[in-house]
Amino acid sequence: MNELTPSQIVKELDKYIIGQDQAKKSVAIALRNRWRRQMVEGNIREEIMPNNIILIGPTGVGKTEISRRLARLANAAFIKVEASKFTEVGYVGRDVDSIIRDLMDISVQMVREEKNKTVRKKAQENATEKLLDLLLPPITNRPKPVGEMQEKDELELRHQRTREKLRAQLQKGQLDDRIVEIDVPTDSTPMMQIFSPMGIEEMGMNLQDIFGGMMPKKMKKRKTTVPQALQIITQQEAQKLIDMEEVVRDAKNRVENSGIVFLDEIDKIAGSNSGGHGPDVSREGVQRDLLPVVEGTSVATKYGVIKSDHILFIASGAFNVSKPSDLIPELQGRFPIRVELNSLTEKDFIRILTEPENALIKQYTALLGTESVKLEFSKDAISEIARIATLVNTKSENIGARRLHTIMSTLLEEILFNLPEIGSKDIKIDGKMVKEKLEAIIEDEDLSKYIL
Repeated sequence: MNELTPSQIVKELDKYIIGQDQAKKSVAIALRNRWRRQMVEGNIREEIMPNNIILIGPTGVGKTEISRRLARLANAAFIKVEASKFTEVGYVGRDVDSIIRDLMDISVQMVREEKNKTVRKKAQENATEKLLDLLLPPITNRPKPVGEMQEKDELELRHQRTREKLRAQLQKGQLDDRIVEIDVPTDSTPMMQIFSPMGIEEMGMNLQDIFGGMMPKKMKKRKTTVPQALQIITQQEAQKLIDMEEVVRDAKNRVENSGIVFLDEIDKIAGSNSGGHGPDVSREGVQRDLLPVVEGTSVATKYGVIKSDHILFIASGAFNVSKPSDLIPELQGRFPIRVELNSLTEKDFIRILTEPENALIKQYTALLGTESVKLEFSKDAISEIARIATLVNTKSENIGARRLHTIMSTLLEEILFNLPEIGSKDIKIDGKMVKEKLEAIIEDEDLSKYIL
C-alpha cells in the first residue's frame, strides 16, 4: 500500500470500472488514509477513525465492483453482506455481529493460504518422503545378531538405491498410474452437528471447534493415484508446518486494521413513510444493532475478541423509495462521506463492452477461443448492443451494466449452442446481425420483459 497513491488506486480501478470518477476518488482516499494511519506514531493512531462511505446509485453501475477491487488492491479481508438479511435481536434471522465473525473467518483463510505458499516447498519435500515410504516400506529396525550385521548393511544399501530409483521415476511422472493407499481424516462429525435457533447459528460451529479439538481425528483408508496422493499428503504436511497461533494473530491484525465490510442494500432497512406497520417494524431495530458495530465495538469470535473500531464500512443502496436521511441520525453520522453514482449512458456501455480487462466481449472471445474459433465484433455491432441495452433499461427496470449480460447471452445463444457443429473458425458479429436477432424481442413487450 505504501506504493499505491490515490491516483494510482484510481488507475487500477479504471481497468475494471468505467466512469464513476467521484466514487473512485473517495474510496482511493479512504484506502490511502488507512495506510497513513498505520504509519502514525503515538496514541493519536487509535483516535484516527475511518471515514465510512455511502455509495448512492441504481443497480449495476459499479458499487459492489468498486469495493471488491479495492479490497483486492489492499490485500484486505473483505466481505459483502446484504443489510436486508439481518434482523434486530428477538426476530428470526442473522444478528449483525455475524458480519465480524464471517470477516474473521475470511481473514484466517487468507492468511492460511499465504502461509501455505511459504511452506509449500518444504511440505512437498516431506510429502515425497512419505509417499516413497508407502511405495517402498522402510526396513524394520529390529536388532540383528553380530554375524548378520554385514548382511544388514548390504540390504540397507540396496534399499536406498531402490528408493532413489523410485524418487527419479516419481519426478519424471513414471509412477502416475500406480495406486497407493493413504490415511485421510474424516470430515464428518455427526454427533457434533447442532441445529441452533435464531441468532446463535455460530454456536454449533463453536462447540464443534471446542470439542473437536479434544478428540483425535478419525482417519480412514483411501485408495488413490500417486499424483493425487502426493497432493493430499502435501496439504497435510503444510498444515503441520503452519503455526495456527501466528495465523490467527496476523488475521486478527488484518481485520482490525484493514478489514473492509461492504454493506449492500442499506436503503432496504431505512425508515419509510408507512408508519412502521407490519414486518417493516424491525428496520430501525437493525439500524440500532448495526450502529455499535459500525462505530466500534468488541465482537466475540471463535478466534478471540475482535475490535471493529477501524474496520472500513462501505454501504450502498439505490435509495429509490427511501433516502439517506431516512436512516437514524446516529447511523447517518457514522457514514460521513456520501457519493452519488451516475446512471450509465450509451457511451458508457460501449466502453464497458470493450475497455475493461474483464470486458464481456473479451470474455466471450476467450470462451470461443477454447474451441479454436475467432470471434469478432464490428464497431457498429458494439454500438447497436449499447443502444439496445440503453433502450431496454429505459423501457423496463434499469439494471445498469447487468443488462449487457442478458443481451450478449441472447445474441450469442445459437452460436454457443451450435458451435461444435458450425465448422467455421471465424465468426463476425455486425450491426445488421444484432438488429435481426434482437429487434423482434424489443418490439414485443412481453418477450422483452422476460428475455431481456
